[in-house]
Amino acid sequence: MKHRLSMVVATAAVGALLAGCGGGGPSSGGGKVSDDKIVLGVLTDLSGVYADIAGPNSVEAVQMAVDDFKKKYGDKAVTKNIEVIKADHQNKPEVANTQAREMYDRKKADALFDVPTSSAALAVQTIAGQSKKLYFNTGAATTELAGKTCNPYTYEWAYDAYMLAHGTGAKVTEQGGKNWYTIYPDYAFGQDMQAKFTAAIEGAGGKVVAHDPTPFPSDNYSTFLLKAPGLKPKPDVLGALQAGGDLANVVKQYEQFKLKDKDIQLAIGLLFDSDIKAIGADKLAGTMFTTAWFWNLDDEARAWADRFKERTGQRPTFDHAADYSAATHYLEAVQKAGTDKAEDVSKVLDGMEFSDFFARNATVRKEDHRVVHDAYLVKVKAPADAKEDGDFTELVEKIPSDQAFDKPSPDCRMS
Repeated sequence: MKHRLSMVVATAAVGALLAGCGGGGPSSGGGKVSDDKIVLGVLTDLSGVYADIAGPNSVEAVQMAVDDFKKKYGDKAVTKNIEVIKADHQNKPEVANTQAREMYDRKKADALFDVPTSSAALAVQTIAGQSKKLYFNTGAATTELAGKTCNPYTYEWAYDAYMLAHGTGAKVTEQGGKNWYTIYPDYAFGQDMQAKFTAAIEGAGGKVVAHDPTPFPSDNYSTFLLKAPGLKPKPDVLGALQAGGDLANVVKQYEQFKLKDKDIQLAIGLLFDSDIKAIGADKLAGTMFTTAWFWNLDDEARAWADRFKERTGQRPTFDHAADYSAATHYLEAVQKAGTDKAEDVSKVLDGMEFSDFFARNATVRKEDHRVVHDAYLVKVKAPADAKEDGDFTELVEKIPSDQAFDKPSPDCRMS
């Protein structure tokens, strides 16, 4: 009976998402799908430090969206031919550049999704603009994608450095962590995180007493962590702005050098459930962080997450949920436009307001293609408080969509 009820809830949640995305059939305005085929490309880290955050399960999330779309529309779909392809960018911008061009030009991808690693995402954005094909970023946090490098073909769907910093950085400072030492990976993501966290900390009355770039990727942070206790003034907070496997190494060494015993608390810029699982909830219990979504947020989120787990054997990260959401809304926009021509699809998406299991109170801003939605300040549960395997996250505070993201950047020129 319990299993049957969960399936009913899951079906209802998917129906609500798909129904909320737009029209019920192909546009009467004509148009057509090129080659009678839609190709969705997932460009991600399939084997490196971000593979658990995104990786193969991002491919599965996009395929899941395609399967649900086909079930909804059947013979009424704008085309029956929808293919998902994948490539590994290895967290290298030059590889992402080559793979994006290959996917758009030779493999005829109509839209690309995911792309963790901000330097890789910026490279893909350039190719999307040159190819005049759509790109939905869910994996990279740099605000430049909707700022000075924005273009009409790129959508920022999930999160950015401003959202992370103005949740965690401001709140931890307000709670007494006035002096910070921040370490950040030395590429576009880390550099943007450092700038946004500094602004948030100072805005809340705190100070960054020192900050250091670190190699990316890296398994040794001893130089930086051993430096922390000797800084003047001594920091109250170590701000670790790494992610994925690199973050796991930072936390391991933070414990090894007993910085907590030296009254230096740990604050984390970006944390996924996959990181908590890898590091251990016991080591992170009580740590606050800001997230775009978590799987046990409510019944609607859980219903989708249950379906995802049945498919993959794992609970989704917010990157996986965002990939499904973005792919679904893209397909619905193609359905409504009656064509996969990027400019016509964008006319459907731009200014769209929606709420789905992932993005609540969401708007696709026409000015910069930033999707603004509710975000969440959360903390890691102690293992004793977990109700089931993978139950890591406890809600502290909802951050409304009109506060979670920055205003459109004056540097963004969409033309």
